[in-house]
Amino acid sequence: MNFVKAIVAAGLMAASTSAFAADITGAGATFPFPIYSKWADAYKKETGNGLNYQSIGSGGGIKQIEAKTVTFGASDMPLKVEQLEKDGLVQWPMVMGAIVPVVNIDGVKPGDMVFDGATLADIYLGKITKWDDPAIKKLNPNVKLPSEAIAVVRRSDGSGTTFNFTDYLSKVSPDWKSKVGSNTAVEWPVGVGAKGNEGVSGNIGQTKNSIGYVEYAYAKQNKLTYTAMVNKGGKTVQPTVEAFQAAASNADWAKAPGYYVILTDQPGDKSWPITASTFILMHKEPADKAASGEAIKFFKWAFANGGKMAEELDYIPMPDSVVKMIEKTWTADIKS
Repeated sequence: MNFVKAIVAAGLMAASTSAFAADITGAGATFPFPIYSKWADAYKKETGNGLNYQSIGSGGGIKQIEAKTVTFGASDMPLKVEQLEKDGLVQWPMVMGAIVPVVNIDGVKPGDMVFDGATLADIYLGKITKWDDPAIKKLNPNVKLPSEAIAVVRRSDGSGTTFNFTDYLSKVSPDWKSKVGSNTAVEWPVGVGAKGNEGVSGNIGQTKNSIGYVEYAYAKQNKLTYTAMVNKGGKTVQPTVEAFQAAASNADWAKAPGYYVILTDQPGDKSWPITASTFILMHKEPADKAASGEAIKFFKWAFANGGKMAEELDYIPMPDSVVKMIEKTWTADIKS
């Protein structure tokens, strides 16, 4: 049983054996699914209360919370204050992580290859189509690159991972910004679509000479070949917790209305360029106040007890100062 199937099974078991499971329901982003599953399992053992989280993509999570079919939605694309107010929603960041390019090329090991943003954008624009293209060779003079077509893989569903990936490409490539732009779903110039971080991971694992983008925990757990990146400071960085934390340290949550912060292309010599937060969305006036209260208890527990578990999966816990702000937001804004 692979990692993703195992945690799906664990989540379903928790859902079927807990009296509370039907009450704490969430849906959305696949990006944080590994850590939410780990937290849910530990929380169930400690409290007896289960969590049923559907990993369906950020677009689906936003739709489900707007339709009030779940207690909370999860999205890696934060909603702007105007939309939160219009829909009567509260939003906060739950955990931070990173998106990494992944490749499947014979003889290439994790961290061997390096990309800069412009080259990555040109691959996804369809301007670079072969692995031995001069732009890729220039960045990777010591890597044996095949003279083969690049099999481009991208998300097919509404995805916050896609939002952050395309936000980054829009910042580093004027061509990408003008032709494609940034959103949870875009008109991709090239590529084969796959559903969720799970789907992209599976597709890359099975397809020779492919490239894709996934949340780092998926790359690591599925033993995919991730690449290094050239960051905004012009430095080559490997995807490490230190590099993710360097980018996350630039976030000024206190001055961000609705906690609207995008962490791509941050300055700093050590910063990983495609770092992202994942957000929780809940109604200010929940239809089921008991379920809402149970969900808040779970999130409070995760902030207090889940940091080490997050780090074990290479996510970045929210700083204590931000957690205190979020807890005040719950008290002030959510009637449960």
